[in-house]
Amino acid sequence: MASESLPQRVARAVGDSPVSERVARAQAAAYGPLIEWMRRSPLHTDVLGHSLHPSLTDVTTGCWLSTSLLDLTGGSGSRRGATLLAGFGVLASLPTAFAGAADWAELSGEERRIGAVHGLGADTAIMLFAGSLVARLRGNHRAGTRLALAGNLVIAGAGFLGGHLALNRGTARRAPAD
Repeated sequence: MASESLPQRVARAVGDSPVSERVARAQAAAYGPLIEWMRRSPLHTDVLGHSLHPSLTDVTTGCWLSTSLLDLTGGSGSRRGATLLAGFGVLASLPTAFAGAADWAELSGEERRIGAVHGLGADTAIMLFAGSLVARLRGNHRAGTRLALAGNLVIAGAGFLGGHLALNRGTARRAPAD
């Protein structure tokens, strides 16, 4: 039997952690009524044969990665573009988070705990990018750049856990309704 890779061990540790269970319980309590609404919304559909959430993450993370690429390589002439991308990413994060929360509500056990930590990371990244956007709109592009870089680091970790759930665990699969 081959030993588990480091990423697999990390995902297992998150899924087995009692701290992750506490995060899951806190999220269920905080978002409970909203999650029930999201489960009935068009963002939680089986029409694609898989969850809509992974596709929506591409829009959000694409905007945010592009924000930081412009910050790091575009100079002061790219500030407006970076600000717009940060804002579009924050806007796109809302339906992305809603779709993910509706998916998460159907998970249990280890997958639910991994999803809770994924969600906490995504929520943190949203807050960092919202802060980045506010800083940029106030003319503090240096702080906006730093917050965006931090947000990208956080969303990379959260994305790893989300990718593990969707690809390794198959949680994004949907059986179309008959």
